[in-house]
Amino acid sequence: MNTLNKNQILAASSGLVASLLNFLPGLGTGYIYQRRWRPYFLTLGAVAIWFALGILLQNGNEPTNIEQLIGILGLLFISLVTVVESYLAHKKSINLIEEIPSKSSTEKPKRWFQK
Repeated sequence: MNTLNKNQILAASSGLVASLLNFLPGLGTGYIYQRRWRPYFLTLGAVAIWFALGILLQNGNEPTNIEQLIGILGLLFISLVTVVESYLAHKKSINLIEEIPSKSSTEKPKRWFQK
C-alpha cells in the first residue's frame, strides 16, 4: 500500500474549506481538517493566552465596552492569521506536488530489449 506524505494529504484537502473553518470558529479547526496538529495546538495556546491575559488584566472588574472590543478584535486577528497561513501552506503543498511529476517525466523510460 502506498502511504501518503504530509504534502500529499495537505494538497488533497480544500484550501477554501480549511480557511473557512479557521475563520468561522476562530479556533484553528481548519488545521484539524488539514491534519496539521502543531499549528492547531499553537492556535489553541494563543487563544488560551489571550483569554488568560484578558482575565488577568481586568482585575476582577466588569470589562468595559472598549476592553470587550479589544478582546474580540484579538480573536479576530488570531483567526485571520490562521486563515492566511493555512491557505499559503495549502498552495505551497500543491506547488510541491506538481513539481515532483515534472522532474520524473524527464527521465527516459526503461525498456526490456533495448541496448
